[in-house]
Amino acid sequence: MEILSQIPKELINFLLVVLFSLLIGLEQRRLHIELEPESLFGTDRTITLIGILGFILYTVLPDSLGLYYGGGVIVAALLGIYYYLKIKLKNKWGFTSVVIALIAYCLTPLVDLQPLWLVMLVVVTILIVVEMKESLFNFSKKFDRNEFTLLAKFIIIAGIILPLLPHESLSKTISISPYQIWLSIVAVSGISYFSYLLRKFVFPDSGIILSAILGGLYSSTATTIILARKSKEEKSDLKIVSGIFGATGMMYIRILILAWIFNQQVAMVLLPYFLVFVVASIAIVLVLNIKHKTVTENSLKENNTQNPLEFKTALIFGFLFGFFAILTNFVVSNYGNMGVNILSFIVGVTDIDPYVLNLFQHIGGNLQLSTIVYATIIATASNNLVKMIYILILGTSTIRKKVILGFATLIVVSIVSTFFL
Repeated sequence: MEILSQIPKELINFLLVVLFSLLIGLEQRRLHIELEPESLFGTDRTITLIGILGFILYTVLPDSLGLYYGGGVIVAALLGIYYYLKIKLKNKWGFTSVVIALIAYCLTPLVDLQPLWLVMLVVVTILIVVEMKESLFNFSKKFDRNEFTLLAKFIIIAGIILPLLPHESLSKTISISPYQIWLSIVAVSGISYFSYLLRKFVFPDSGIILSAILGGLYSSTATTIILARKSKEEKSDLKIVSGIFGATGMMYIRILILAWIFNQQVAMVLLPYFLVFVVASIAIVLVLNIKHKTVTENSLKENNTQNPLEFKTALIFGFLFGFFAILTNFVVSNYGNMGVNILSFIVGVTDIDPYVLNLFQHIGGNLQLSTIVYATIIATASNNLVKMIYILILGTSTIRKKVILGFATLIVVSIVSTFFL
């Protein structure tokens, strides 16, 4: 450090500009290594010299920077002429080399005025983005016309609508505010959107089990219904049943994530219980796969194209959230904790997310922490019972025994766990 402190700042800046310009130029040389040298522009020497030119003009008049601005205009004009001739003579429209030359010219003020980590981040980003040309092109092929519309919807509900909503409670009897209702929608939609992106772009050809696990992050009930119907087409009953319990295990993880977002105190109490449920789900899948080995596995295509951000779905979720807020307040006021437990069992026949999210935001009010945890576990057990009924109705007879044994195990474990609260 003492040696570095003796080196003039101008010398360090010059060496950094040369080094970064040379790295960018070498990357351009490597990218166009198969082309004739005479047909290239903006590789190692050219980019480095443009960086040095920017340094000279920046340091000659550091106060007014007139020469630097003038040099930038001249460089931009020359690059414009080059790009025009490139289009006219070679009919090539690539603009990357021109932009990189302009960036090299701008390196000097960046090095002089900004911290070194930021400059290095800019240079590394340039190297990665330019090098990933083919990878980005192949990745863009996976997008259909609805992908950016879907992204825009998520930005609208999370970044535009949410901040505009009031934080005041709806009324004296309803302690939930519009902001809390919409925040619940954003949280569930965010998890669903993340699951959708994983299924479509990271694991597009995943098998039934992996597809079901990712689908369970979106909705274990919907995934279970799809798998039950698919059991009539698939010969591999084992993969169908394994996928069902994989999706169910993800239900516990999804609810735990939501609890952590809205009420970490509830999440910490739920954590050991839900870990037991997740382990039990994994154990069921492992036992099934150890006892019977299967050969081929097809992907769960039906669950890969679901749109997790339909406004209709969001509005229904918000309506259910508000409905359960009113219903929970009424039950607590008139029937106490026992009424909440009964309500939790009944709610299992519907989407339990709006109900448990409502519970998570009641802490400190009329509901005790233990009651919220107890009701959440009951709701998940009831939902498992409903999923089992769906499978018995929609699935084939060959999977019924395995499904009954598996869900009975999870329900018994859930009931036993409530005695430790």
